[in-house]
Amino acid sequence: MAKTDIEIAHKAKMEPIADIGAKLGIAAEHLHLFGSTKAKVSFDFINSLEDKPDGKLILVTAITPTPAGEGKTTTTVGLGDALNRIGKKAAICLREPSLGPCFGMKGGAAGGGFAQVVPMEDINLHFTGDFHAIGVAHNLLSALIDNHIYWGNKLGFDERRVTWRRVADMNDRSLRSIVSSLGGVANGFPRESGFDITAASEVMAIFCLSTNLTDLEERIGRIVVGYTRGREPIYARDLKAEGPMTVLLKEALQPNLVQTLENNPAFIHGGPFANIAHGCNSVIATKTALKLADYVVTEAGFGADLGAEKFFDIKCRLAGLNPSAAVIVATVRALKMHGGVGKDDLGTENADAVNKGCGNLARHIRNVKSFGVPVVVAVNRFSADSDTEVAAVREGVEGLGVEVIECTHWADGSKGTEKLAEHVAALANACTGQFVPLYDDRLPLWEKVKTVATKLYGADDIIADKKVRNQFTDLQDIGYGDLPVCMAKTQLSFSTDPNLKGAPSGHVVPIREVRLSAGAGFIVVICGEIMTMPGLPRVPSANAIHLNKAGMIEGLF
Repeated sequence: MAKTDIEIAHKAKMEPIADIGAKLGIAAEHLHLFGSTKAKVSFDFINSLEDKPDGKLILVTAITPTPAGEGKTTTTVGLGDALNRIGKKAAICLREPSLGPCFGMKGGAAGGGFAQVVPMEDINLHFTGDFHAIGVAHNLLSALIDNHIYWGNKLGFDERRVTWRRVADMNDRSLRSIVSSLGGVANGFPRESGFDITAASEVMAIFCLSTNLTDLEERIGRIVVGYTRGREPIYARDLKAEGPMTVLLKEALQPNLVQTLENNPAFIHGGPFANIAHGCNSVIATKTALKLADYVVTEAGFGADLGAEKFFDIKCRLAGLNPSAAVIVATVRALKMHGGVGKDDLGTENADAVNKGCGNLARHIRNVKSFGVPVVVAVNRFSADSDTEVAAVREGVEGLGVEVIECTHWADGSKGTEKLAEHVAALANACTGQFVPLYDDRLPLWEKVKTVATKLYGADDIIADKKVRNQFTDLQDIGYGDLPVCMAKTQLSFSTDPNLKGAPSGHVVPIREVRLSAGAGFIVVICGEIMTMPGLPRVPSANAIHLNKAGMIEGLF
């Protein structure tokens, strides 16, 4: 019997992607095929949906991540399958995985067990090439900047203030800080620069927030790539970069359609991280799904303090989306860790630690409810979890007005998530549209950051040195004060200290750097020691990945 995610995926009985499209009313001629099990949906079809009503949008988020695991993507898939199982017309929307975590330590993003999207190997590796297209478009802009400076610098770049870096879709700490253009006169003018991971690229954010090709091109043109000596901004449009970059992204912007193990439709498109970017799949995929299904289940990366906050304050705000319900995923094992139990002792029953760890869950519940969205807790149950420990979860959130529902979708597929599906459908149907972002557009940037830190993270205050405070003031003064903020912070704690578990309070959030993403339409606020180019661990996942004698991939989860 299959025991690992990849073994289960290998046994999947996939339907032709044209049949999956037909379940949503997508005719075969509107699917651009990548083999028989993957396709992109044409813009002609998407444009034809404009007058159709929207379905209900459901967010799946989670408690603060731990090494014990939570299973947010698995729950998203299981819930989508279960909604279809109980007779609802449902689709799911997920992000595309980055190669960096796949070969690092996090693993893939295709779900797990009997709640997966397939073809799993394709999705977790090169898929339909979207990440590569985004990386090439980003680096084309980098090349155009250096080429412009080489041929006379007519725009007057101050080479010390070129803000546009390069990207690579791999965890490579050696590229965080580099000196480029070494080797003599023919290679240009040496300057300090660096690489971010592709998932942190502003092009990725723009890609995921654009509503069509025209919007994409306009947003790319608004990217600020550097400044003159007089501190005047220089835009991508000044380099005539928006045209060729849009050409490189033209096919990629069409959303990808695949299927779950139970042959239900899944859109997987775009892949920004939630700890260093905005953590949501593309607006195009979400809006398309909402026109085609009565219920759309989507997820936002990491814990609700990161992914859900950005889903609400950035994606929903900028795209005009109104979520009808939210699911917060937790595991008994993860709650034990938040309650002070070490990883080696998670197998021992400890209801007191579960109850203590529920402080983390309770804060996430309050935070999500503060956006006006109804909430349910899904306990992703492991076979070793005791009934006493599950009861401790209910006790730990008693009085918060939420249902706690056990789910066994990893082992049982949609059958293990039926009760959650019924409750979520009822929540969504009863939702009266009270969603509201955390802060007003007109609030000053510094106050927006402080609002997130104090209201969601439990912090007393935020701090920054004079140089960073001046950055806030400058951005405010030149007309970017109405933009939302995108917090770049460790995913492992409400604070900026990854070792501080549970629900810490009274801490201070240090702001280390501020980056303008004018094209995407937000301000990136880098807190603590967060890196926009991760590194590989001592023993990376890549060490276990290989082809067996039959040519099949092994070691991929």
